[in-house]
Amino acid sequence: MVCKNEQQNIGRTLRSLQGLTDDIVVLDNGSTDNTKEIIRERGARLVEESWQGFGKTKNKAIAFAKYDWVLSLDADEPIDEELKDSLLSVALDNDNEVFELKFKNFLGSKYLRFGEWGRDKHIRLFNRKRVRWNEAEVHEGLILPPAVVVKKLRGFVIHHTAKDEMEFTDKMLKYALLNAEKYARQGKKSSWLNIYGASIFSFIKNYVFKLGFLDGRAGYICAKMNSYYTFTKYARLLKINRAKRAMSVESKNTRD
Repeated sequence: MVCKNEQQNIGRTLRSLQGLTDDIVVLDNGSTDNTKEIIRERGARLVEESWQGFGKTKNKAIAFAKYDWVLSLDADEPIDEELKDSLLSVALDNDNEVFELKFKNFLGSKYLRFGEWGRDKHIRLFNRKRVRWNEAEVHEGLILPPAVVVKKLRGFVIHHTAKDEMEFTDKMLKYALLNAEKYARQGKKSSWLNIYGASIFSFIKNYVFKLGFLDGRAGYICAKMNSYYTFTKYARLLKINRAKRAMSVESKNTRD
């Protein structure tokens, strides 16, 4: 687990893992609240390291683990009892197997059954000798070998996405700006069609096609925030691209 300033979430997550393993590693990258004290109180192993983006930092964290089999969770992702029982019953005798976990995502106290967050699932249990995170600074993913076999486990990760709309907005803004920087480094472009077209389509897709409206007000907020994320990401990318072009022209004129 990697975290920073997660005092409102991490205690609940660490409690849910009690009895699952004798080695819970939490890599903290500069918490200024009570996160580190809670980690110590819950008997987890605290490692303090600098932040290098999500992918690199998660790889750094799994290197500290006592065992090769790794369950990777975020601080706001406790597990339910059914998933704990499933994890305890897994043989973990085939390094080419990875395990996909189902997620229940919550906005505040509302369980999001539809929209972007409905029927969510991710591979989170794997052997670090065969599987690692890529080095993306945001929206990191696992690099899976060709022969990997994906298996599913019963139970759920209970993901507390945000306590309210304000916190959700802050998170989406942060990820949008980080992703724009990543896209810029990859040489991707943006346009007004991306900014407005993609953001409008995002809302329609999540609120209508993925039935987000069935989640009531929370479904509307999630669809709106995903649209806001898309708009901000492409708007920021366009600004970065224009700044780069301006610098390139200025540099060319200086040389001439």
